[in-house]
Amino acid sequence: MRLFDTLSRTDRDLRPTDGSTYRFYCCGPTVYGPAHIGNFRTFVLQDVLRRTLETSGTRTLHVRNITDVDDKTIRDSQKAGQSLTAFTTGWTEKFHADCEKLGLLPPHIEPGAVEHIPQQIAMIQTLVEKGNAYASDDGSVYFKISSFPGYGRLSRLDQRELDIGKTQNTRSNSDEYEKDSLSDFVLWKGRKPEDGDNFWPSPWGEGRPGWHLECSAMIREYLGDSFDLHSGGVDLVFPHHENEIAQSECACGGHFAAHWFHITHLLVDGGKMSKSLGNLYTLEDLAARGHSAMEVRYVLIGAHYRKPLNFTLDSLSAAREALAKLAKGARHLASKIDPDTRLTSADFGPFQAAWDSLNDDLNTPGALGGMFTGLREAANLTGSQAAAALAGFNRLLRALGLTLPQESTAAAIPDTIRALAETRWQARLAKNWAESDILRAELAAQGWLVKDGKDGYTLEPAANG
Repeated sequence: MRLFDTLSRTDRDLRPTDGSTYRFYCCGPTVYGPAHIGNFRTFVLQDVLRRTLETSGTRTLHVRNITDVDDKTIRDSQKAGQSLTAFTTGWTEKFHADCEKLGLLPPHIEPGAVEHIPQQIAMIQTLVEKGNAYASDDGSVYFKISSFPGYGRLSRLDQRELDIGKTQNTRSNSDEYEKDSLSDFVLWKGRKPEDGDNFWPSPWGEGRPGWHLECSAMIREYLGDSFDLHSGGVDLVFPHHENEIAQSECACGGHFAAHWFHITHLLVDGGKMSKSLGNLYTLEDLAARGHSAMEVRYVLIGAHYRKPLNFTLDSLSAAREALAKLAKGARHLASKIDPDTRLTSADFGPFQAAWDSLNDDLNTPGALGGMFTGLREAANLTGSQAAAALAGFNRLLRALGLTLPQESTAAAIPDTIRALAETRWQARLAKNWAESDILRAELAAQGWLVKDGKDGYTLEPAANG
């Protein structure tokens, strides 16, 4: 498998450096609210990467952290009148439930920041002793970026003509992103009144760790000083991942991550996603509109990870149609197989091009297109050939993490409901929107959800919406 590397700006082979297990780290969620679909685009594509490696026979060690202490978790837990632990535990459980709905494999290790504060303090002490960090009068400790000549190589700061020497006496104490700020960043934050009861003892006084430090300490704990791949959203390249490299290489030596995998942001209806615009969707929001988590997953992998994905509600309807077509094609293949057929082949047959796409810079849209092409090519196969093709198809499904819908429940739809839905569809085709809306409401009143696609509609019992 080849994958684009943010640091070298080239496609590089993915091979375990220890010759056995591919060890990678993904920056996980900050648990102060529900994760939205922009967050999940990153997590879903990381999941596809892992699944593709494992489908190829590569053993993996997947570490993804939980950020349960930072400015936002402290601020919002106090607003909610809850302890930090109770607040973040609730949102962590919600995150795990959403991950399960989306078909994400759980990481092999999922460390939390709070439980690793001793490791973070030890790393800060090492940095202070080596002259890479210094304490301030308020009990905070900062990393001195001028002490690390390699600072900026991941995000190409040198190409922005920024002078690290200008950062002397310029400090950033915030956990929030400073996209264009080149300044010494905080490793340990001295206790402040607004922190409430959220503080821990340290050699520099009571306080708490800075957000950038957390990942470095947990990476070292579980992956060591050098490992195979680090991943996150493209918004983490600077300053978060840049800071991780600096503090980890200075404190621990080693080469830190051998490969950097970043996923580009998501747009909604062609624009930025935000609460103020009312377009910041969670899985719960989309379920209320009748869309399944698997439809969301299909949309999230429908664009290449290095290109912005334009998410629309219409794209979810298209995903429903696509999943139904894949399911229909799989059922057709299965019907051509003799029950006594025994399959030993492990190749992909007519789905080889789709598999090749996944191994070529994780080209998920190419893989999806290749699945439809493969189904067309396999349509006339029978017996062992059909069985081999279906096995290749199912291996691709597992690599993509897709679960196909069960066979349509159309036979269970009463004739009166079917007639009402057809009348509504004809009204829609005639652009009689008022009549169409009235009939939709009547269907809903009788317990049925109608969902429109480009070429038709589906009916589902409301309880399954």
